[in-house]
Amino acid sequence: MTAHAAVVEPGVRGDDGGFTLLAPEGTSYRVDIASEVLAPDNPLLAEYCEGRKVVAFLGPTVDRLHGERLRRYLTARLAPGSWDMVVIGGGEEHKTMESVEEICARAKAAGLDRRGVMLAVGGGVTCDLVGFAAAIYCRGVRYIKVNTTLVGQVDVGVGVKTGVNALGTKNMLGSYHPAHASINDPSFLRTLPERQIRCGLGEIAKMAVIKDARLFGALEECPDVFRRPCPDPSWLPTAEHGGRGLEDYVLRTSMELMMEELCPNLREHDLARLVDFGHTFGPVIETASDYRIAHGESVAIDMAISTQLARVLGLIGAEDCERVVRLITALGLPVHDATTCTPELMLQALRAAWERRGRRLHLVVPDGIGSAVFVDDLEDIPAGALAEALGALAARSGGLPGPLAVAH
Repeated sequence: MTAHAAVVEPGVRGDDGGFTLLAPEGTSYRVDIASEVLAPDNPLLAEYCEGRKVVAFLGPTVDRLHGERLRRYLTARLAPGSWDMVVIGGGEEHKTMESVEEICARAKAAGLDRRGVMLAVGGGVTCDLVGFAAAIYCRGVRYIKVNTTLVGQVDVGVGVKTGVNALGTKNMLGSYHPAHASINDPSFLRTLPERQIRCGLGEIAKMAVIKDARLFGALEECPDVFRRPCPDPSWLPTAEHGGRGLEDYVLRTSMELMMEELCPNLREHDLARLVDFGHTFGPVIETASDYRIAHGESVAIDMAISTQLARVLGLIGAEDCERVVRLITALGLPVHDATTCTPELMLQALRAAWERRGRRLHLVVPDGIGSAVFVDDLEDIPAGALAEALGALAARSGGLPGPLAVAH
């Protein structure tokens, strides 16, 4: 009698503790959702370290807020002498190859070998830097992400991309390097300033606009989610019936939507990607502002431009267009920036995207709430359409300079 192993189909599978992804090309990874991951009695992080040498990297803000808890956890859970902790520079200005080289140098000085683990505790910048360093250190070592920001938990923390800014371009250099473990701890969100919460809500709104009308409606009902207590929508199951509350619903749904969209095209062999909504004009806006405009804010402005452009092109109705732009505003995010949102610079952004995506534009625009399509070529955007879309947003925001055109 021959035993047959169960065949696991590619896809994303959720459970009480998080989500597991198996891509068609064989890559598999997990994203855990766990509260109080740095509590000494929580074994999850230590189990992923598996008794290996660990070098933990965190930025100065995370060190100030959570560094002592991390030290206590590593002391309690890992063997003496088996771990080191390093504080690295934070912010986009440190997202450089020089920082990656510094991380590798600190890992080497700590004696990290090919069986070792790089541990990133922080937001998207820290995880991108440490992930890229792990991808090239000794030709690849394990790394673990403990995602402390909302952007990190719904975007960077659920994917496999790492990278740095270079050659005047955001994320110009990087790799695909799945984390050995990625842990989302909602309790970290309580320590975030409102601006970082708003930036995370921008990434969540991105997935709602293109994939999930119900999630969009939940954000409309409670745009202050993660910032203030919100009543659960009437359609959300109550705790007595298996529900976990609005915050958990928003977090889990956005994570699952992102992973489902990434799964069949994990290494981007197909350059037409719905998750690039908000990421065509946005990178140029962010870079041209010298990172005065945060990533989530640039995503929001890009979504507003793309949605208005879809309206001008007749791809989305005026009412749905207004709902998208109104939601962005309600979340406290900008829809226009007078300094960077010029027709000339935004046309440059379209051309840069066209070059980066293999001489196809693949601009993602909504054609309804929870649905999106591609505008595939530069020629599909008539002369004046982009300027008309930008003009509508400039008029709406009063033409005020900077990302504070919408009151925060």
